[in-house]
Amino acid sequence: MGKKYKESLKNIDLAKFYEGREAFDVILLGPLANFDETVELHLRLGVDSRHADQQVRGSVVLPNGTGKKVKVLVFAKEGDWAQAKEAGADYVGAEELAEKVQNENFLDFDVVIASPDMMRVVGRLGKVLGPKGLMPSPKAGTVSADVAEAVRQVKAGRVEYRLDKTNIIHCSIGKVSFGAQKLYENFDALMLAISEARPSSFKGQYVKSCFAARTMGPGVKVNVSRYAD
Repeated sequence: MGKKYKESLKNIDLAKFYEGREAFDVILLGPLANFDETVELHLRLGVDSRHADQQVRGSVVLPNGTGKKVKVLVFAKEGDWAQAKEAGADYVGAEELAEKVQNENFLDFDVVIASPDMMRVVGRLGKVLGPKGLMPSPKAGTVSADVAEAVRQVKAGRVEYRLDKTNIIHCSIGKVSFGAQKLYENFDALMLAISEARPSSFKGQYVKSCFAARTMGPGVKVNVSRYAD
């Protein structure tokens, strides 16, 4: 552990479950890194990702955005290109763009959006996009008939949440520069979205635990009992 990490750790009670905004006040105490650190949530759910009916995946537009500049690639018919570009898309195309991704290993983007009628083309890129978590999905809001609106939402701060194989969701909720209140507002929006995504077939405690931390600092345990059941 570095000196700054140890100094920040002095402000945290590792045994305590912090309430609401207090958690983010504490996270921001102590020496900060010389860059704008990302604040992330690590959320353990009670569901079992091995069962298809207990998958948890979706997206939500954070009220204060993510603080990250996101490069968006759009697959759409030519008639939708102008609107997608106007909405902020960085790359727009169809078959030719797919070939560039597949044959030239072009991956200079963070999010892929596709219209439903382009999924036959995008489907060929599964081996390239899939392992990197970039494959468009209706549940994530990245397969949409209105690609321009999908681009606007991503640029405005939409984040995708997805359960991993260990039943944990990892998701960034903003930057240290946001301050505690805006981070808390983003946290609450994400937690409410995940609560609403609870599988109808699941019985038991839905949210088991939540850990919040900034990039270079220690994390805290957050009381998420209001979202648990």
